[in-house]
Amino acid sequence: MLLRVSGEAQGAEVDVRAIREGSDVASGIEGGEALTAFAEAAVRREPGATAAARERLRGALGDAATVDAAAVIGNFERMVRIADGTGIPLDKPVAMVSADVRDALGIDGFAGAERTARVNALERGLGRAMGRMMPTVLRWFRSR
Repeated sequence: MLLRVSGEAQGAEVDVRAIREGSDVASGIEGGEALTAFAEAAVRREPGATAAARERLRGALGDAATVDAAAVIGNFERMVRIADGTGIPLDKPVAMVSADVRDALGIDGFAGAERTARVNALERGLGRAMGRMMPTVLRWFRSR
């Protein structure tokens, strides 16, 4: 959701299916394939593949973006482990806004999703409406 919303706030068309389907789907994000390859290799903890993907990402987006990507991967891994370890579910508003993206990515198939409340059709519709407003809200905050 945030990926799609932040992309839209910057005027980009983002296809989150690229996260699951890789190079079969164009993400719409500059360097998206290199970013995905780096994230996959890092999460799988494959040293050789990670080094190769890091160099590919450096070539595509530069050193600063590579450092940022590594920081995001590390932080995400940390947050997911804490949430899973403590049993923290998504709160209802986040579950509502992210329902379509979680469906598209198959996230609800992971064990940790069992703690997240399911959303009904009305809540899903409300979540979509809230999601459509988010790019405008993010653009407003960015302009401040």
